[in-house]
Amino acid sequence: MVGKDAQEGHRQLISHALQEWEAPKAVYVSLLEGVSKARLEEEDPPDIWTPLPDSNIWFPLKDTGPAMTFSAGNTTGFLQVFLEGGLNQQRIAICDAVAVARLLGVMLVLPQFDVNPFWQDSSSFADIFDVDHFLQTLEHDVSIVRELPKEYYWSSREYYATGVRATRVKNTPARSPPSWFLENVLPVIKDYGIAAVVPFSHRLAYDNIPPHIQRLRCKVNFEALRFVPAIVKLGNTIVQRLRASERFGQRERVYTEGTESRDLDSDISRKSGKFVAVHLRFDKDMAAHSGCDFGGGKIEQLALAKYRRDLWQGRGSNSRHSEVELRQHGKCPLTPEEIGLLLAALGFNNRTCLYLASYKVYGGSPRMAALHELFPLVQNKYSLTTDEEIGQFRGKASQLAALDYYVSLQSDVFISASPGNMHNALVGHRTYAGVKKTIRPDLILLSQLFMNSTMDWKDFQEQVRFGHRNRIGNVKPRQFKQSLYTYPAPDCVCKQE
Repeated sequence: MVGKDAQEGHRQLISHALQEWEAPKAVYVSLLEGVSKARLEEEDPPDIWTPLPDSNIWFPLKDTGPAMTFSAGNTTGFLQVFLEGGLNQQRIAICDAVAVARLLGVMLVLPQFDVNPFWQDSSSFADIFDVDHFLQTLEHDVSIVRELPKEYYWSSREYYATGVRATRVKNTPARSPPSWFLENVLPVIKDYGIAAVVPFSHRLAYDNIPPHIQRLRCKVNFEALRFVPAIVKLGNTIVQRLRASERFGQRERVYTEGTESRDLDSDISRKSGKFVAVHLRFDKDMAAHSGCDFGGGKIEQLALAKYRRDLWQGRGSNSRHSEVELRQHGKCPLTPEEIGLLLAALGFNNRTCLYLASYKVYGGSPRMAALHELFPLVQNKYSLTTDEEIGQFRGKASQLAALDYYVSLQSDVFISASPGNMHNALVGHRTYAGVKKTIRPDLILLSQLFMNSTMDWKDFQEQVRFGHRNRIGNVKPRQFKQSLYTYPAPDCVCKQE
């Protein structure tokens, strides 16, 4: 069990949280007290770590159609794309670019990344993904060149930023069918030998696409896009340390926020070697953009309003709805204390190791206090590595995100505080890679439970477990307009009868 000094430290953190954030909603206090009494000595439910039955009956579909090859001197032209956004948005765009090049029968120039304006990250394709592996995996599916021939030296990002260019295809509708690219991009390539599609994010539809092209998109995402050796090596080191069966020691390094870690007196020993990866997705940007109230009172409301005003001229993603409506419709990301209560209700106990895949948590240590109370063994990429090991990636947000992605993909269980690009990417990847356990929180149900201030812990636990009985790893077939990369079945994953 947790040492008395550690418990007292957690209580002090929670006390500071109440002062800084005003009091969390009363139901949280009640549930936190209830779970502390009920589960400190609980053993994990017998089935919480066991592999899913579906893991042995779903298999990737590999047929991507007949082989296609081109030579530099015998080609119908080049497709060039410049990709914006974060790592997972760029990942989807790469897959779609390969698919469009195959549909048009042209050569693809290795995609170029724009500098991320939010993170100020200038990482290139080759800084994140193994280019040699990418080219070799796809060599029979589409022809890809690392860079343009010399006669096309002028076709650069700077060239398209300085004026209207005949070779630039802009205003591509989101989720366009193949016919749009055949009618609007291929003629440009035939006339000029090259077309640059800018922007190129979420531009190819998910429906009414030839089956072999769908499978090619999955092949790119789940097989060809392998991280560079440096990311894989450190990712494997982190996974090994998370799975270490020996006692972590009397001084446990535990994540709090950002790049900081703190020491925690603990006599907990981990014998299972298993861990849960948690994508908190609770940075200031997300908190402000959601338009939700997270229990911080007027201080929080004023701070987030100022942030929205300065960054988005007062706009938010859900500004038309009230805070209550957002909660009721499941539009608010789970806070750290809410994700902790959810995991505790599902049966994870205080010996469960959590790996936090997250940027700096909004609210800092006070906001994390309740999660630490429930799960003292909280780690992240900074607490599990030396300064020398992690130093090579500092200031490179996309490479750090890739490290979190890699570790989360290897985890025994993955859960995200709310849907988003990383959540969507990992749900699909973990399905394709053998139907690994992934929890999909029911945000509508949880909002109802958290808004019920009279609910005790036992009732909360029962309703959470019942409501999530079909939301832990079950393969969900893709519906119309849904992302192929989140729901690869049945386009790319087959169920063996």
